[in-house]
Amino acid sequence: MEKDTRTEFEKMEAGEMFWNSDAKIGELKKHARRLADRFNATTEDEDQLRLSLLKELFGDCDDDIFIKPPFHCDYGFHIHVGKNFFANFQCVMLDAAPITIGDNCLMGPQTCLYTVSHPMDSKTRIANYVSGQPITIGDNVWFGGNCIVLPGVNIGNNVVVGAGSVVTKDIPDNAVVVGNPARIIRYTT
Repeated sequence: MEKDTRTEFEKMEAGEMFWNSDAKIGELKKHARRLADRFNATTEDEDQLRLSLLKELFGDCDDDIFIKPPFHCDYGFHIHVGKNFFANFQCVMLDAAPITIGDNCLMGPQTCLYTVSHPMDSKTRIANYVSGQPITIGDNVWFGGNCIVLPGVNIGNNVVVGAGSVVTKDIPDNAVVVGNPARIIRYTT
């Protein structure tokens, strides 16, 4: 068997298990934390500074993005946000894989998007290996407060995620979901 000569960053970008303690991975996280710390230290009067920091941190975002500090992420460059995005206080996006969010999305306080996953095998987990699976969120999605979206989940358009929900599997268009794990209780149209 041939030795894998790829960097840990290349493994992360391929969606495979990677060593989370790698020096380059650490530097990328530090860079994102520095930008997020600067963003989190801004005041309501510093709209342009906030926007420029988010544009530097994120892979893509529009000029009408609004996030209430504090905000936290791992890398930032994996986050792609559509038009008219709003996130309330304490939003967390652990972006070891891409997070793609459509237009007109609202996130209540403490909404958390987790692309990163730890192995079930304790020896591998203790050695600090992780992997990431992308999260995709459609247009016109509203998250109530304290929602969690787990790795690999796709959420359709016009979805409402009730407060406190934990989304563990894909959600189709126009669904209203609640609970832990989130389940469909009705459709919006």
